[in-house]
Amino acid sequence: MSTIINKRAGRGCFVTVEGTEGVGKSSNIAFIEQQLTEAGVDVVTTREPGGTPLGEEVRTLLLDHRHSGMSVDAELLLMFAARAQHIEQLIEPALARGQWVLCDRFTDATYAYQGGGRGISVERIAVLEQWVQGSLRPDVTVLLDLPVEIGLARAAERGTADRFEKEQQPFFEQVRNAYLAQAKSAPERYRIIDASRTLDEVQQQLQRVMKNLLSEAGV
Repeated sequence: MSTIINKRAGRGCFVTVEGTEGVGKSSNIAFIEQQLTEAGVDVVTTREPGGTPLGEEVRTLLLDHRHSGMSVDAELLLMFAARAQHIEQLIEPALARGQWVLCDRFTDATYAYQGGGRGISVERIAVLEQWVQGSLRPDVTVLLDLPVEIGLARAAERGTADRFEKEQQPFFEQVRNAYLAQAKSAPERYRIIDASRTLDEVQQQLQRVMKNLLSEAGV
């Protein structure tokens, strides 16, 4: 059962979308946003790292391939610095107003990329998660999942790779495994979508998820 039905009265729902490279997050987030809007939900769509002027500048630093020598600790701390600003300036105010927040990646991505991919311990990430977020966690996390080789092939068609996209397949296998482990540990929050199917089939899955979510939320 989703945690969404336990949310405080008047507070919006926090929905995040996760996945490795090439899973189709952009087009499918737009589809989710459309589904929510058509249902009458006031939704704010945002992304991580980013979402605020400061966060977008940090995003540029994190993704720029010129910073290939960035230490894993610097990368982790930059992620949470952008997140702290994002939560204070955008996410929490929107949720408090009763708006839904639809976010392209959140802390689950940090556990997957900096934890699974970079090898930073879960315990170290959890300390920062608690410090920066307090009790804030997504109500529902949609995980777009597909085999890494398919995702990398799709991502390669987009053109110039950023600093993360330049990583090799073993890195992304670790990221995917970390995501799947998180989903297994929190089945009440995660909704796994088979992103290896056609776009129409993927969006049929998403439509069912959104229909159930809206029903649980009483929309």
